[in-house]
Amino acid sequence: MTRPQATTVGAIAVLLWSLLALLTVWAAPVPPFQLNAMCFFVGSLGGLVWAWWNGGLYQLKNVPLSAYLLGIIGLAGYHLLYFSALRAAPPAEAGLIAYLWPLLIVLFSGLLPGEQLKSGHVLGGCLGFAGAALLIGTNLTGGSAALTGYVLALACAVTWSGYSVLSRRFGKVPTAAVTISCLGAAVVSAIAHHFLEPTVVPSDALTWFAVLALGLGPVGFAFFVWDVGVKHGDIQLLGVLSYAAPILSTLVLVLAGLAEPSLTLWSATALITAGALVAARASQKEERGR
Repeated sequence: MTRPQATTVGAIAVLLWSLLALLTVWAAPVPPFQLNAMCFFVGSLGGLVWAWWNGGLYQLKNVPLSAYLLGIIGLAGYHLLYFSALRAAPPAEAGLIAYLWPLLIVLFSGLLPGEQLKSGHVLGGCLGFAGAALLIGTNLTGGSAALTGYVLALACAVTWSGYSVLSRRFGKVPTAAVTISCLGAAVVSAIAHHFLEPTVVPSDALTWFAVLALGLGPVGFAFFVWDVGVKHGDIQLLGVLSYAAPILSTLVLVLAGLAEPSLTLWSATALITAGALVAARASQKEERGR
């Protein structure tokens, strides 16, 4: 698979993550640890299909333990923080703060061996950040009661950007290893749920649909295509393209009646789109120079 092809595959995750906030709101009756466990269990089943399609689980026999630990901490940690943030603060606002991780990926990736942070990546990242900041600055509501949710959302951004960049160091580890990370995240979350939360059995079809859809999409298949992208694609371009996720996520919430459209949203869309285009141009120039 070529670098541009891997980048395209990784970008599929951005589209899937645009549904994360909406599905999380729909699954609201289920507490965070339990939701983590249920979603990752479904995701691991999908991972078995991925592994079978790509050569079977035997390819995982030489995967280092550190790769699995990174996967479990990154996957379980991010989504626990995300689910908790959207329980404590308004979902649109908390979701937008959590989506600061693209900027951090762009900046952190410059520290990786073989990668170089171009001025176009920085400018694109700044434009995208300006768009996200515009949304966040005009949508922080809920007072002190929501502050915990905003802090958890910021921790989401740091957790996911760190996981994504560090995954690059395990470029030779097959993507099928994400299956084991999902299963490990499900087990860890289930144990924590047992000791820390009451069990809530979904009582309606919408909640069950949200849990299954999360496990199959944003908390399932998205990890596998993202793993391909960050290990073999243009991680800096992926980081900037990921700014589309908060816009798409917010638009989905608007269409679902869970957020209000505004001039701010469209202004932020223009900034984020411009940032993606600038970074894409920088990456194309870098690719031609290789």
